[in-house]
Amino acid sequence: MRRRSLPVGLVAALVAAAATALAGPAPAEAAAGRTAGQVTGFSQSGATSTISTSSGAAVRVVFVRGDVFRIWLAPDGKFTDPAGSDITVNTSFPAPAVTASDAGSHHQIKTGAVTLRVNKNPLTFAAYRPDGTLLWQESAPTDWTKSRTTQHLARGASEQFYGTGLRLGPWALRDMTVPIAGDNTWKENSNASPAPFYMSSHGYGVLRNTWAPGSYAFTSPVATTQNENRFDAYYFVGDGLKGVLGAYTDVTGKPFLAPQWGLELGNADCFNASNPDYRGDHSRPRHQTTPDVVGYANDARAADMPSGWFLPNDGYGCGYTQPLKSTVDALKAKGFHTGLWTSTGLSDIATEVGTAGSRAVKTDVAWIGGGYKYAFDGVRQAVDGIEKNSDGRRFVWTVDGWAGTHRNAVVWTGDTSGDWATMGWTVPAVVGAGLSAHNYASGDVDGIFGGSPETYTRDLQWKAFTPAFMTMSGWGATNPSAGYQDKQPWRFSEPYLSANRKALQTKMRLMPYLYTMSQVASTTGVPSTRALVLEYPDDPVAQGNATSQQFMAGDSFLVAPITSSTTSRDNIYLPAGTWTDYRTGTVYQGPKTLNGHEAPLDSTPVFVKGGGIVPMWPQMNHSGEKPVDVLTYDLYPSGTSTFTLYEDDGITRAYQNGASATQKVTMNAPASGTGTVTVDVGASVGSYAGKPAGRGYEFNVHLGGAPSTVALGSGQLAELASKAAYDSAATGWFFDAADRGGVLWVKAGHQTGAFTATLSGATLPAPTTGGGSSPVLDKASWSLVSADSQETSAENGAAANAFDGSTSSIWHTAWSSAQPAPLPHEIQIDLGARYAVDSFRYLPRQDGGINGRIGQYEVYVSDSPGTWGTPVATGTWADTASEKSVAFPARAGRYLRLRALTEAGGRGPWTSAAELSATGVPAAAGG
Repeated sequence: MRRRSLPVGLVAALVAAAATALAGPAPAEAAAGRTAGQVTGFSQSGATSTISTSSGAAVRVVFVRGDVFRIWLAPDGKFTDPAGSDITVNTSFPAPAVTASDAGSHHQIKTGAVTLRVNKNPLTFAAYRPDGTLLWQESAPTDWTKSRTTQHLARGASEQFYGTGLRLGPWALRDMTVPIAGDNTWKENSNASPAPFYMSSHGYGVLRNTWAPGSYAFTSPVATTQNENRFDAYYFVGDGLKGVLGAYTDVTGKPFLAPQWGLELGNADCFNASNPDYRGDHSRPRHQTTPDVVGYANDARAADMPSGWFLPNDGYGCGYTQPLKSTVDALKAKGFHTGLWTSTGLSDIATEVGTAGSRAVKTDVAWIGGGYKYAFDGVRQAVDGIEKNSDGRRFVWTVDGWAGTHRNAVVWTGDTSGDWATMGWTVPAVVGAGLSAHNYASGDVDGIFGGSPETYTRDLQWKAFTPAFMTMSGWGATNPSAGYQDKQPWRFSEPYLSANRKALQTKMRLMPYLYTMSQVASTTGVPSTRALVLEYPDDPVAQGNATSQQFMAGDSFLVAPITSSTTSRDNIYLPAGTWTDYRTGTVYQGPKTLNGHEAPLDSTPVFVKGGGIVPMWPQMNHSGEKPVDVLTYDLYPSGTSTFTLYEDDGITRAYQNGASATQKVTMNAPASGTGTVTVDVGASVGSYAGKPAGRGYEFNVHLGGAPSTVALGSGQLAELASKAAYDSAATGWFFDAADRGGVLWVKAGHQTGAFTATLSGATLPAPTTGGGSSPVLDKASWSLVSADSQETSAENGAAANAFDGSTSSIWHTAWSSAQPAPLPHEIQIDLGARYAVDSFRYLPRQDGGINGRIGQYEVYVSDSPGTWGTPVATGTWADTASEKSVAFPARAGRYLRLRALTEAGGRGPWTSAAELSATGVPAAAGG
């Protein structure tokens, strides 16, 4: 990871190399170039069609599978393939049945999955499903210059786009221009690990087979550019986005399956600071030689804080103290695995892995200067170093990925800060990476710079529901605030210490669920961390960035992170179905938007989908600490649902040869009301080293009322009088009406094969009639009417920043002149349509600054910006960074006005805002 203490010369060299290797398209190349002209010849041989053109350009269309084809254009008639099989590792499928015909104005190439139309004059392409549904069509011929090639596609009326790798911002890309290039600034709307791949809501995806950077404009028309004088693209046709991801990863490789310990919290830091070559602080206490890391391992276990691995060195002169093996062994005795990171190379990896026992690698700055292939090959070298010198699995972190990196490494967001604004764009960045098949994407918990106890805890909470996460210690202040020493979760004071422990304990209990979700990713390409559009592709709300601040963790959990200083959360969208609040047990009926939803410090909002079946381990601090002698299934009955648990040894690659087991659980329940709930637990099928011959089973069933009887097979289980009696019994059941709205506890005892539990007369919980409110208005159609005072020259803070959807940008009234404009200040906004507005939200600046926080305020809603009438809300907001909200009786209008009468802290005559928003519903046209 790039360090601020790097020598100036090294930084300059790296930046210069990166600028050359990673640059996006140059502005001078924007003009249209040459095109192929008209088709002059067409021939077919098997699955390959060859097209000649009037310009001399040659084109091949190759169907590698019925639903996957390649369009390859050589401007000079000579086909080149710089990428080879590096990115597309599997193109050898059974030969598809392909037919070609001349239809007059076009040639037609058909398989059972797609029809490709080759228009003759000029040469353009269009793809259709067998029923004639248009997938995509070129709006103009592909054109090229000496240094770039661009495809132009007509954009559908509501077509949405996803992908492009680990993009640092929203994941729904319509109307955006996205760099397919990384500049390693790691700022909002840049790209940390770009991928020349995108998907469309029409059910297709495109991969440009190249190492060249580029830029994709998802405008009308769509223009996708790569910086090379050739065109080479694979097209994937699927039944929805999941199908496209499946086809894409069939060709580029499935996401890797990390070891179980890789899903636990990791920590990276230098523990060899006394090394004279180290370019950091040589005096750091408890970080003088590499064995000092063992003290931190002891601290973690003493604090009862789950975590699983350390990277106890860096490449900036820190290195590690020999002998490494003794440190690795001491960490192993505490349940920690060890990895190493490098900025200089991997020349010693055979010994580090094979002899010392290291099992993870983080590649760093040395891997960016030579371009994407150089970084890609560095990751591959790290993978080989682990897997050729041990029976361990690849576990590599990289800061510069490309298409195909998903099969080899975790990608992360780079050198970021611990602040609310960064967290706000990190959520959609990590979620959106899954739309390019990155099952493992992350950002350092609370960044590596700055941070606070509150930002740390909130960041840790949501990342605990993702597959891989890591803290990066040693770059933030040693003690930025009371009770906050550095980035390890056990080095905090209360209440943050307990909140951190709770988040990590939750993840450890959910390990069998989350590990199964990662195994699903490794076989289907569908990530564990899922944008809602993957699970609800036909829901128009889920298709766009209205849900970019939430995600599905697997197929059952909906997580809505807290990314501002608050104890409540607005704009939580629950799709169709029932959803149970994981903390309280309250049930909601979707679709519904929740505003003002309670989120105390120790809990981020999490909901479980109706029908959810969630396997859980006993509580432990690291995998393998305890035997999984009791497996608990947390159940949320609603209709018929299934879950197939996946298990293996969690460490070695033996699973690749079939050493694994699965167990299918089926739950049948009424859709609502009272009836019979059956839970069929199948036998565990398969074998692996350490698999138990049998184990105990427990069910936590979320119900609204106790069943009349609980049967196990043909025999009834005893109802127990109290939770204490239940805890001490070997089998039996107890219904606790006070536990999260009602939980039925069932012990089925030790089982070695399939069995069935039957809950007769079970009452499902009724969805609450409250809890929902008007949705947050979509700000895409908002525009600025006026702002009376605005700073532009110094910070370019246009007033529209107050509603641009980004918490990292701000509106700030003029402050740099000798006499800034006095209060009051106001901003007027056109909502784009008429709404019955019933609440207003104000988020103060989240960039660490405090000037301009609004104190006394007035809010107006009107049909005319010239006639505001009386305010709908007045009051005074506190001088804090947390979001402020005010509800009021709905008032219809198209225009919104905020007047800031005073500055909350009395620091000056200023006003600032990170984001303004409002809730309401569409209203009929009126005066």
